[in-house]
Amino acid sequence: MSVATDPELDDEAVDVVDDAPESAEDDSNVTPSRRSEGSAVRLAMLLGVAVVVVLATLVGWYGFRVHQAHQAQAQRSLLLQAARQGAMNLTTIDWQHADADVHRILDGATGQFHDDFASRSGPFVDVVKKAKSITVGTVTEAGLESETADTAQALVAVTVTTSNAGTAQPEPRGWRLRVFVQEVGDQAKVSNVEFVP
Repeated sequence: MSVATDPELDDEAVDVVDDAPESAEDDSNVTPSRRSEGSAVRLAMLLGVAVVVVLATLVGWYGFRVHQAHQAQAQRSLLLQAARQGAMNLTTIDWQHADADVHRILDGATGQFHDDFASRSGPFVDVVKKAKSITVGTVTEAGLESETADTAQALVAVTVTTSNAGTAQPEPRGWRLRVFVQEVGDQAKVSNVEFVP
């Protein structure tokens, strides 16, 4: 006895067989590989995040160090400029403007140096005016010898030309000054001066 089959039904049966869920054996074969792929992706993501965090930390640290270096350089420049200006103020006095010149020196001074210079400024101005003295100082070199958080010690080389009434043409003389400066608020001022032989 023969059974007749419809060719369209055979195709549908094949489709049904193809769409049937895979057996439990097939699931067990695929799942571990998918799990290992997921673990590898998670590990790669964690490593990527760690690298980003490390790089961000390094960039932040480098930026902070650059900022610190910039601030330190700005402070050194401020202290050295105050020493240069203080040396020039002390060696540039014109008898015709002696009061203003002394006032400029006192404005750039602080502490005991300020007080000592202020107490002697009257007789000093009198001597300068009587001698009709003109002293012009020019800073030729300057450098910091040492510094702390808010003070510095600078060595300043100055060429000084002094002329008095009735004297011959003045000859420049070289002086070396050790100038101590101190930060006072947002300024740096001279706190002491020593002549260096």
